Amino acid sequence: MEVKDSNGNLLHEGDSVTIIKDLKVKGSSTVIKRGTVIKNIRLTDDEKEIEGRANKEQMVLKTEFLKKV
Repeated sequence: MEVKDSNGNLLHEGDSVTIIKDLKVKGSSTVIKRGTVIKNIRLTDDEKEIEGRANKEQMVLKTEFLKKV
């Protein structure tokens, strides 16, 4: 399975990515700002999603809103 960011770069376990668009957090009133760096990502079973820690919360993010650092 190949997991790619919004630019088509391959993502691997432990990579760092940055958010390319302000994202509203589902079920919360918080927003993850554009430019936020997510370090040490983990891949999921879905090639369009990764797990990472943003704003001290563990969450699943869609790869279409991420860019590899």
